[in-house]
Parts: sequence; structure tokens; C-alpha cells
Amino acid sequence: MERRSLGKTGVSVPVVGLGTWLTFDIGPERQDVADDVVAAALEAGTRLFDSSPMYDRAEEVLGRAIAGCRDEAFIATKIWSPVQEQGRFQLEAQLGYFGGRVDLEQVHNLVAWQQHLPWLRHEQESGRIRFLGATHYQSTAFRELETVMRSGQIDAVQVPYNPREREVERRILPLAEELGLGVIVMRPFGERALLPGPAPAELERIGVSTWAEALLKWILADERVTCVIPATSDPAHAGENAAAGDGPWLNDEQRRMVEELAS
Repeated sequence: MERRSLGKTGVSVPVVGLGTWLTFDIGPERQDVADDVVAAALEAGTRLFDSSPMYDRAEEVLGRAIAGCRDEAFIATKIWSPVQEQGRFQLEAQLGYFGGRVDLEQVHNLVAWQQHLPWLRHEQESGRIRFLGATHYQSTAFRELETVMRSGQIDAVQVPYNPREREVERRILPLAEELGLGVIVMRPFGERALLPGPAPAELERIGVSTWAEALLKWILADERVTCVIPATSDPAHAGENAAAGDGPWLNDEQRRMVEELAS
């Protein structure tokens, strides 16, 4: 799988990661589902795994799934609280789940970012957090996200990007490139609104075998993107998604064809 630099951090990651929104909020009796998905993703070359306290049990489930292979994983998770004390509690829980360190700690949906980033910087200096980031899923918040990006306090952003959600092309991606920030893409399938997609015959002229592959390659054709994080509870899909990270990428004409099909 192709690897890309996470901004100016000096670290590179494979271009297809794994999200855990909805898919990893499961009970202990289904832990083997997450274990199988993570194992399949790792075998296929995925290394970046994204989660959040907002996803209920997902962090704990992910932590158990990567417990035996923590050094192979790049853990991106989030602080999600309007209260600093609760944010600190979330970090302590994450350190327990993820072997004493978080690779990328993101302020989820910019909630109380003015409060959280200063103390998170201290945690970064102590070595418990490697890098800092910020996320938001709504384009109406991009002006505030731009402020955070320009603050010099973060290393990466996480935003939605797919053929129907393209506001990042106008504002966020150019600024991330200018500032040297990594870009993680959420919602590659538009929260499933873009699935199941067109018939296989329509995909042949694009040069892909599945619609998920078409969407992931459409995103990754934009080299300002560091990594895309589709979520799944199916080990086979985890492997198929990872395979999309091994180019070639779509050319301009193929991207337009995907956009037409997505519309």
C-alpha cells in the first residue's frame, strides 16, 4: 500500500486506515468481530486506526483488538468534552486502552478546543501523545477549523470528503497543503449514502472492480489527502478497502466519471 507523509511530522502512514464509528460499539460477546476486522486490516497493510469517546465502547474494543500488535498500529483518537477535567479523564482511559500512548490526539468536532489544546500540548511534550489534530464533519464549521489550523498548535485535520461532499477542496485542502498539515478523510462513503453504488458494468470503464474501490481511489487521487478511514465490521471488506490503497489512482476523466455516477 502507498504511504504518505502526515504533514510535517516526519511520519508516514498507509493511505487507507480503519474507522470505528458505529462498527466497533459492540459488547464483549462480539469482541471477536473487531479482532477479525483489525487482523484483516493489518494483514492487508492498514496501520492507522481511528476512534473516539463519542463512539461509546469503540475505543475499548479497538484497544483489545490491537493489544497483541500495538507497535504495528498508529492510533488516532479524540478528546470529546466541553469540560477539561472530563477530557483529561478520557485521555487516561485511552492510555490504558492503547498501551500508554496515543499517536494522534484530535479535538473532536472542535469541542472546547481553546481549553483542550494547551493541556494536550503539555501531554505531547511529556511523550504520552505524539501528534495533535482537530476534526469537524460540517462545512459550516470550516471557518473555525481554519482558525485552529493557522494557530500552529496542530499537526493534522480530519474532515469529510467524497464526490458529494467537496467543500474541503475549496478551503481546507489548500490551507492544509500551505501549512504542511496531514489530512485524514472521514465519511468516504457519505455515511453509506453513496452505497451500494452502480452496477458492475458501469465500473469497468473506470478500471475498478467495486464501487467502494472507486470512491476510495477518487479520494486518494487528491495527493493532499494523507489517509482515508472507511469503517467496516466485515473482515473481507477491510481487506478490499485496504487494497484500494495500492494505486494507480484515477485520472481526471475517471474522477469525473465517478462524480457522475455518485450524483
